[in-house]
Amino acid sequence: MENFDVIVVGAGPAGLLAAGSAAESGRKVLVLEKMRQEGRKLLITGKGRCNITNDAAISDFITHVYPNGRFLRGAFSQFFSSDILELLHQHGVETTLERGGRYFPSSNKSSDVLSALLDWVSDRKVEIRCGTRVEKLIIENGQMRGLQANGKEFTAGRVILATGGKSYPATGSNGDGYELARTVGHLIERLRPSLVPLETEGKVARQLQGLTLKNVRATVWVNDKKRAEDFGEMIFTHFGLSGPIILTLSRIVVDELHLQNKVEISIDLKTALDEQKLDLRLIRDLDEFGKKRISNIFSNWLPSSMIPVFLEILGINPDKEGHQVSSKERKRIRHLLKNFPFIVTGHRSFKEAIITAGGVSTSEISPKTMESRLVRGLYFAGEMIDLDAETGGYNLQIAYSTGWLAGKSAC
Repeated sequence: MENFDVIVVGAGPAGLLAAGSAAESGRKVLVLEKMRQEGRKLLITGKGRCNITNDAAISDFITHVYPNGRFLRGAFSQFFSSDILELLHQHGVETTLERGGRYFPSSNKSSDVLSALLDWVSDRKVEIRCGTRVEKLIIENGQMRGLQANGKEFTAGRVILATGGKSYPATGSNGDGYELARTVGHLIERLRPSLVPLETEGKVARQLQGLTLKNVRATVWVNDKKRAEDFGEMIFTHFGLSGPIILTLSRIVVDELHLQNKVEISIDLKTALDEQKLDLRLIRDLDEFGKKRISNIFSNWLPSSMIPVFLEILGINPDKEGHQVSSKERKRIRHLLKNFPFIVTGHRSFKEAIITAGGVSTSEISPKTMESRLVRGLYFAGEMIDLDAETGGYNLQIAYSTGWLAGKSAC
């Protein structure tokens, strides 16, 4: 049996921040990681670039967090975006601020961020053991006493669970941390994939596979009522829709599909023009290029790969000349450009989700310390907690801040 002051379960960003924070006070800290390498999920974030954090102010930041961003005020007030950036800078990671307030390492390598965090905890004498799976928590009279891992007992009066969620299970986040929490009495809010691509009905998305659209607006309709919208970039896939704005809207869509509601997403391809101005544009182009085939005129309005798909939906002969297009057909063109519809039939699995929605209920965690309200000496950090956010560096900052606070509180 080995004795430690603090044991952290999970060597992702939340776990490493928790360990380093706890060790700053000179405590004997052990990190147990079941995978053979630390931070495997961190390495693939931001398509391998690692969107470190966002420069939004706390008041704005929490509006991008669900279901209760206010829970994080205490954690953010103690460790926020400027703090993680400073920590990384001190360990040689230069950062670049990009569109949408997103910070990335200037090298565009997530491995540099992980290396810096590992150097930071190493400087604080944190011990990390990979390939070690925690099997159960040991509690006596409502107080943490330690845990069992790989058949061996470890004693510690403070244990921090930072095992991640269920998304990208190949990186190690398969949800076993939730089971550990459940076995000691914690409520686990329904787990579901978030920031996840969506599956759509029919062949249209498949026909447009690989096409990326920028500066478009996607609107979610639930039972024919407008529910939400987002503006930016999206991409068509062989199964449906993906890309930043689709991922952001997916949290709402996943929940509505679970309720078996009818969900549709419409794409506004001409956001800079209202219906009237777009109609004038169509009239002008059809007059100016009246002797050209309509398929050629469409090149003024859409990417080339979309043209045959659009004309098929509209039922317009691609050889028809511009001056032959009727006002009724023009109105249908206008409507489709402003409302390109997709019926959503489902979503991809946790294997393709960036983050997990659901987790340990925030009602059972102290926002001032991240300590369990049920078990003294048990703390939670990162994706374990029922908090998830939009894309843009928000989710990683939640991991850093809750990890830091849990580590500090554990000491």
